[in-house]
Amino acid sequence: MSRGRPRVPQGAGSNYKKSADPGSDPPPDPPPGKAKPADREALGRSRGGLSTKVHLVADQRCRPLALVTTVGQRHDAVAFELVLGKLAVRRPGPGRPRTRPDYVLADKAYSSKAIRQHLAKRGIKAVIPTKADQDAARARKGCRGGRPPAFDPDRYKGRNTVERAVNKLRATRAVATRYDKRDYMYRGTLAVASIRIWLRDPVLNHLQDTP
Repeated sequence: MSRGRPRVPQGAGSNYKKSADPGSDPPPDPPPGKAKPADREALGRSRGGLSTKVHLVADQRCRPLALVTTVGQRHDAVAFELVLGKLAVRRPGPGRPRTRPDYVLADKAYSSKAIRQHLAKRGIKAVIPTKADQDAARARKGCRGGRPPAFDPDRYKGRNTVERAVNKLRATRAVATRYDKRDYMYRGTLAVASIRIWLRDPVLNHLQDTP
């Protein structure tokens, strides 16, 4: 699992912010349960301007398998279950696509109890390092802290394939710099960039079991 934050030109999506005269009341917030227009279009605002975060699942050949877009300031772990739920890998022979990998490699941003429980419930092994504060909290509890989660450092060395997959996507200029105002159009741009990656490396019989 990984994520990318393409920069967005300042003009893109600028009409979502309604101008108002000095001293006038700000526009009302959307009703509860409804996302703001910028959130619906996966446009976030940070010090650098507008941004979009791409949450990605890739195989061991650095090929995108599933992706989700959110606003740039959204935490990485928020979209974990959503992007993993989009995973569907076609089998070499007949049968339904695989939706459950043998194990998942992810960085410390995904080291939460909820994510580990979700993977365990689906029978997926987690190869995720723990955070320093989690280790410290467990040590303070002593025997009540329980055992640390299982972690395979050798297998974790393969996690850089996700970063390389992100770099391959960003080789497409329209991915690295978002020009699309609408989220569905930007996701289409990501899909086209992913297709290009797969066309350059269409091998199926070497598909690994690990996103």
